Amino acid sequence: MTDRPIVPVILSGGAGSRLWPASRSRQPKQLLPLVEERTMLLMTIQRTDAVQAAQEPLIVCNEDQRVGIERELAKSGYPDARLILEPIGRNTAPATAAAALHLTADGGDPILFVMPADHVIRNEQAFSDAVDLAAGFAEHGYLVTFGIDPTGPETGYGYIRFGDRLSEGVHTVEDFREKPDAATAEEYISSGRYLWNSGIFMFRATQFLTELETHAPDVLGAARAALADAEQDGPALRLDKAAFAASPSISIDYAVMEHTTSAAVVPIHTGWSDVGSWTALWELGRHDDEGNVIIGDVETIDVQNSYVRSSGRLIAAIGLDNVVIVDTPDATLVSRRDRSQDVKAIVDRLKAQGRSEVHTDGSEIRSWGRFAALDSGTDYRILRLRIEPGATMPDHVHESRTEHWVVLQGEARVHLDEVTRTISTGESVIIPPGQAHKIENASETQPLEIVKVNTTAHVAEEEG
Repeated sequence: MTDRPIVPVILSGGAGSRLWPASRSRQPKQLLPLVEERTMLLMTIQRTDAVQAAQEPLIVCNEDQRVGIERELAKSGYPDARLILEPIGRNTAPATAAAALHLTADGGDPILFVMPADHVIRNEQAFSDAVDLAAGFAEHGYLVTFGIDPTGPETGYGYIRFGDRLSEGVHTVEDFREKPDAATAEEYISSGRYLWNSGIFMFRATQFLTELETHAPDVLGAARAALADAEQDGPALRLDKAAFAASPSISIDYAVMEHTTSAAVVPIHTGWSDVGSWTALWELGRHDDEGNVIIGDVETIDVQNSYVRSSGRLIAAIGLDNVVIVDTPDATLVSRRDRSQDVKAIVDRLKAQGRSEVHTDGSEIRSWGRFAALDSGTDYRILRLRIEPGATMPDHVHESRTEHWVVLQGEARVHLDEVTRTISTGESVIIPPGQAHKIENASETQPLEIVKVNTTAHVAEEEG
């Protein structure tokens, strides 16, 4: 326990490439409802509500993900959450260094509660109790990590070898180990001295900065320079790109935890997962009588122990065992379930080929909602727009293209120059070139769905 303020620092910079094709760099897994109706980012933020002395969270994220994160925060009741925007990914140590420097700039010294945005914890009360325990040790200068009581010889996680007991439920750290092979993992489990490395930490901001100064001064120097030339953009602070890029890409474990003499670990038994693969989602999901996790429009015959997910189209599967099938509007993944960690190799190949499927499924998030491309040709483009309740697309003018909007669901308030009209489900409006226009969702409770057809040679102008 501590009376010192605790700031949850949520790291949301990853692309979740092992969960492709659902997770893309512009819409990563933490912004998706993969485990339940809430996104994993929201699950993470709400997990901090039970932490005593916790303040509004600070989210460190990739600049490309800003709009999606801000929309998620606003609609979930966290509009005051602060953001630090990373212009380039540099792993967890530089991201946390920037957060610590920012939070101590006014002379304060809060405890940082650092966690990834994309983990699942089933027993949140047990986790909250562990956090309260860790906060007391962080108050007294320890750099505390949380170790997961292993349920088996997992080769996909790093391990922590714990040492002497400091108090009930808290131990010293003897060593950090990389992801082991199967035989080594068996030895770790048999010894009873190892925990899975969760990548979740608690420490005083100034203590972390002192450790960086000793063990990773290049990380600290780059973070200081990036913060010194940062730009404030509303609630978001945009780090200087050149300065931040000069930092090594390194984790908190490598930069500090493996070197400090003040590391402590709190073992937790909470039903934790880093949701690092489709197999992890199969393990977390609700299984039918055949051991399958089925999501969306799926029909199966003689299929067992599999994960099948459709985002819209019908999937029919016959005579399969231990497979993953994930279908999205523009890509389909089929894999053996025990090979799902290898999805990243496919993503790396697509990235090397310059394929757009790495970044997006054809849809884009905007402050007002989102749009998805349905079809396109040399002189036309067809989009489906979803405008959130009460939201408004900004005023804009297209000099060379004609737009035809058809309302599929809801009621739209359309502003054409100085004229305002309302169109409802099944009605449409044509916007000629050169006419100033904007559209708003007239409902405060229901989304507005529109199909928009752009015609002429300049169909690919940016959507508002």
